[in-house]
Amino acid sequence: MAKLKITLKKSLIGRRDDHIATVNALGLKKIGKTVEHEETPQIRGMINKVSYLLCVEEV
Repeated sequence: MAKLKITLKKSLIGRRDDHIATVNALGLKKIGKTVEHEETPQIRGMINKVSYLLCVEEV
């Protein structure tokens, strides 16, 4: 499995509650913070849901 480097690029203020919960479940709390996750269908689905808030790179 490939690793994904996920960075929060936009604020969560004023976003839908389920989008905020999805970003928090990915482990992102502040703008500019980065986490690494294995590429799984579950993680990919979470990324697709809030892709407009994130920057995603393969490691």
